[in-house]
Amino acid sequence: MFQAQPSFPVPLKRTVALVGLMGAGKSSVGRRLAAQLNVPFKDADDEIVIAAGRPIADIFAERGEDEFRAGERRVISRILEEPPHVLATGGGAFMNPITRVMLRQRATTIWLRADLETLLKRVSRRDDRPLLRAGDPREIMEKLMEVRYPTYAEADIVVESREGPHHITVDAVIAALRAHGDLESVA
Repeated sequence: MFQAQPSFPVPLKRTVALVGLMGAGKSSVGRRLAAQLNVPFKDADDEIVIAAGRPIADIFAERGEDEFRAGERRVISRILEEPPHVLATGGGAFMNPITRVMLRQRATTIWLRADLETLLKRVSRRDDRPLLRAGDPREIMEKLMEVRYPTYAEADIVVESREGPHHITVDAVIAALRAHGDLESVA
């Protein structure tokens, strides 16, 4: 998908990489955040599908999670070479130590943290989540939260992603970026 580059300086000093569990709002908040900041938006999962020429569920099924994560790392590395933009990462991307270091060195990482009920409500809207096909979604999400939340907490910024209009989370991200010094003042 072609996205025109803004013809004026963007307000971001660095790429903003959104991390968190599936259903946290990385893609939906990311699109709105990029539009509000007038910068490009990239979804790592979409870019992986384009690069691989097949759905993520097929990659998981045919090659396994390790091979998927290696491809994900290569795609994210390529995306991070681009001018500042908003990047939505896959839920497991930040769990990979190499990918996590790369993201923290080349972007401002923001954990969109959500509670279990919010996540379950959001993920139930789609059935293309390979990790949720292995059993009870509530149990799987609880285990993922237990394992992943301590690592997600290493992100530069943490923003609560609550149920409700996305603009509330977008506004919270913008305020956090300003407080963190990653957003230029725009007159």
